[in-house]
Amino acid sequence: MWNEPYLETCCRSALHRLTLVGAIGRPEGLQDNPCLRRLQGMGLARQREDGRFVITSAGTERHAREILRKPAA
Repeated sequence: MWNEPYLETCCRSALHRLTLVGAIGRPEGLQDNPCLRRLQGMGLARQREDGRFVITSAGTERHAREILRKPAA
């Protein structure tokens, strides 16, 4: 049974970009800012004190399952 909120295509892309930038993070104010805020609300991303968004451990797990299509551990 599916029990997670659906990720729109744009938010899936934003989640993937968070994995690509790693510890550097994504700055606030880019086109994907609404998706980064939504990911933050879902606990998949967080905004650091310097204003940059980074992926959380829950975001890393969701990315692996939903985007990379890796089976759950």
